[in-house]
Amino acid sequence: MSNAVKAHELDELNDIDLAAKLREAKEELFNLRFQAATGQLESHGRLRTVKKDIARIYTVVRERELGIRVAPGAENEEA
Repeated sequence: MSNAVKAHELDELNDIDLAAKLREAKEELFNLRFQAATGQLESHGRLRTVKKDIARIYTVVRERELGIRVAPGAENEEA
């Protein structure tokens, strides 16, 4: 299992990689919820961590849309 994703790690990803990371996190969340529903979940803390990772990814995406954060390689395009 991987640890929580840090915002500065997400800053280094381009938009395509960020979307892939979001898809992976959502898939893991689905699987964890399924395990919880069937009573097979061992680590409930992981459920919370994955939810926070998803929120963190959405925050980075939104901040890029608003121009608060800059995607890697994009700062060269604006100059």
